[in-house]
Amino acid sequence: MTSNLLQPLDLSKREGTTISISRQLLDYLLSGRVQPGDRLPPERKLAEALGVGRSVVREALKSLTLLGLLEVRLGDGTYVKRVDVDVLPESIEWGLVLGAGHVPDLLEARRHLDVILAGLAASRRDERDMADLRALHAAMKAAHRDPGRFAASQTAFLRAVTEVADNDVLGGAASTIRSLLQFWAARVPLSKEAMDAQVADGAAVIDAIAAGDDPAARAAMGHAIDRANEEILRALPPAEAAATA
Repeated sequence: MTSNLLQPLDLSKREGTTISISRQLLDYLLSGRVQPGDRLPPERKLAEALGVGRSVVREALKSLTLLGLLEVRLGDGTYVKRVDVDVLPESIEWGLVLGAGHVPDLLEARRHLDVILAGLAASRRDERDMADLRALHAAMKAAHRDPGRFAASQTAFLRAVTEVADNDVLGGAASTIRSLLQFWAARVPLSKEAMDAQVADGAAVIDAIAAGDDPAARAAMGHAIDRANEEILRALPPAEAAATA
């Protein structure tokens, strides 16, 4: 099934190996040869078809899973979740998702949008909103020993702030950028110290939103996003980080 679509990579290219594999797998998923519910070949076979190691294939699959294209079923394998090209808005090319050179621009855009949304949330929140935010923040705190769970709970918290802000245009743009950044955020090795710091940042955002303090909410969210952005930039491999210069 994969022989005509997946070919060994030219590792002489400057582009990172994982990015190249992700591009090939993405083309494979969007080729029309696979459908939702189809099971992908095992990592070993994919690695053989691509001429690379299984660990690199595993990282690429993880990134595409975070983008919502694949589903991992423990003990069963990796399945196609969706293959339609509207996973992200059509106006944004898939190459943007996987290109390191765009990461700083995406991080900058995310910061501005999330800061604005936090300010709007402070102006528009009600008691039910605050209860939801506090519950999601508690989930972040409870997951601080599990990086995977923590990342998911942090994303849910930011999404909730966006919903409280109640602006579909800004919220949609922010959601798209978060999806574009998932490939890179998944590569950040979150330490306990980093997670604890982000929990504290979240608490500051909640306090400002609860107080209805627009400037304080913007400042708190800006501080939180700056810290998260720095983690992503530090996690870029040297060759990819150089491409952002």
